[in-house]
Amino acid sequence: MFAFSLGIPLAAGVSSRLLLNYDAADLSLEGAFLAGLIAGPYAGAIVGLMVAAPALLAGEFIALFFAVGCGFAGGGLREACPNKEDIWHFSPFVFTRLHRLIWKMVRNVRVDWAVILLLAPVALELLRQTLGWRFNDEPAVVRLFFLHMENMSARWVFLVVLTTVLCVATPIKIWNNARIEHRLQEQEKLLLTARVEALASQINPHFLFNTLTSIQSLIRSNPETARTVIVKLSGLLRKLLRSRDHFVTLREELESIDEYLDIEVIRFGPQLKVEKQINPDTLDVIVPSMILQPLVENSIKHGFSRKVGGGRIIIRASRQNDHAIVEVEDDGMGMTDDRLGTALTDGIGLSNVNERLSVIYGAAYRVRITSVPNLGTIIRLEIPDMVSTERITA
Repeated sequence: MFAFSLGIPLAAGVSSRLLLNYDAADLSLEGAFLAGLIAGPYAGAIVGLMVAAPALLAGEFIALFFAVGCGFAGGGLREACPNKEDIWHFSPFVFTRLHRLIWKMVRNVRVDWAVILLLAPVALELLRQTLGWRFNDEPAVVRLFFLHMENMSARWVFLVVLTTVLCVATPIKIWNNARIEHRLQEQEKLLLTARVEALASQINPHFLFNTLTSIQSLIRSNPETARTVIVKLSGLLRKLLRSRDHFVTLREELESIDEYLDIEVIRFGPQLKVEKQINPDTLDVIVPSMILQPLVENSIKHGFSRKVGGGRIIIRASRQNDHAIVEVEDDGMGMTDDRLGTALTDGIGLSNVNERLSVIYGAAYRVRITSVPNLGTIIRLEIPDMVSTERITA
């Protein structure tokens, strides 16, 4: 793929030189050498064949051997280079530190590959000019190699050699910058994944400790209920341990919430009522896993723990303006203004949800809390509307 993507435009350049019949250099040397240096000798040979084919058809017979040889020369240097990263460090600015590199080689008596990579295209260009000068009198044989100028001076030779080096070093510099940027993006993705995993792992112990505390209180007063809660808890934990997905459909998230609510209903009995108002077209929306459980737990723990009598939780889901809207409403004790101002930063549950959404969606999400003391609380999540690909393909 790389050889053809590079060879086709270079071959077009050679063809245009021949068809338009103008005396100018093309990039047959630089292209073949560069392909070999980046992708190996066979890629360099393929590019050499492609750029030499138009010249061969025009009678420039030596072009084939020279271009393929340049490809193998670049590939040979790549194979000989002990550290392939040295190739990517070759840049157009190597001339500014050439004296230091040469002094370093002399002082340490070892090869510096920046100098080798510089000298290789220089030697190939001088070879091209020598062949052009030697066979200049033979018609249509080596016109590709020799820039025919009357009384060519050393200044012109220097400029031609300099241009050759820049045509090799500049693409390497550009590709290396793109390569570094790509690696940084990959590292950022890995970092975000690690942060999401760390935040998600916070939720499970938090939920587990709260449930174990409830089981502890039930063991003496209601052992049978405690046994049932333990069975439900073990099933839920087994499912959580098997699942490593950071994102699930809302349907799957609601199924996990149902298992969690089974535990809470056992604890609270018929006093806890749960109602769902789920728009069917939201069931395939992608959401972060374990994003609803902390909200429901927060409603139960803080909304109903001090409330006399029963309680009701309503879970809603809808889609509006390219966003998925998920709400958890309770008729518990509500929050004071002071508590409402720190709800997203204090504690574990809501702050964890807020930070996970911030890491995943950046500024494209919103968490809004509406609460009235003694009347209840509504927690509203707005996240980008992304639908499962399984639904799209279906």
